[in-house]
Amino acid sequence: MTPQPPPLPVLGGTKASYRERVADALRAALIAGELRAGEVYSAPTLAARFGISVTPVREALLDLAKEGLLDPVPNKGFRVTVVSERQLDEYTHVRALIEIPTTAALAATADPVALRALRPVAREIVTAAAAGDLIAYVEADTRFHLGLLALAGNAPLVEVVRGLRAKARLYGLTKLVAEGRLEASAEEHLELLDALLARDESAVRAVMTRHLGHVRGMWAGPAHPGEGT
Repeated sequence: MTPQPPPLPVLGGTKASYRERVADALRAALIAGELRAGEVYSAPTLAARFGISVTPVREALLDLAKEGLLDPVPNKGFRVTVVSERQLDEYTHVRALIEIPTTAALAATADPVALRALRPVAREIVTAAAAGDLIAYVEADTRFHLGLLALAGNAPLVEVVRGLRAKARLYGLTKLVAEGRLEASAEEHLELLDALLARDESAVRAVMTRHLGHVRGMWAGPAHPGEGT
């Protein structure tokens, strides 16, 4: 029997907000590995988890399929796309090429007020890690990193990184929670902000390099153990 997905939040509002919020919640579940690669999930099953009708869930699943995160399976539902080790390496490489120099440059250009505004989000990441709440961790982590990159003023760059993050699921998060190591990775977000506020470009570059290395370790997952911390 196909494993059931984790509980998802009950949503309210208009149909449009249903679709967008369902897509966001499913995307976070995919990134965190809560919806497992290779498994098939049906719109009715997920709709029951949301406590809403099937239509907005099916529409959200179709949106995710267009993003390459799911593959439609006729008369069954949607299969979570499997990502190979080579693809994970490629995604990590592209993210490093984009995020490390972009974030390092913010040490000289970012508004300190805007940087301080990200500190509560960084603390959310740490809190979620301590609680073992993977969906909250991924959602806060996404808001932090995309919010940080947005300070560079390049919207297409942010969208490229958003897509890369979605395609490369963090399969190893559950393992890191069990081993008590996820909090250490979460703390790096606060360390990064401190380096940015200190205008220390070298330190920013070092933290980002280390952090992306940990992320690749998380992506390795239980079948391909990595060094994620």
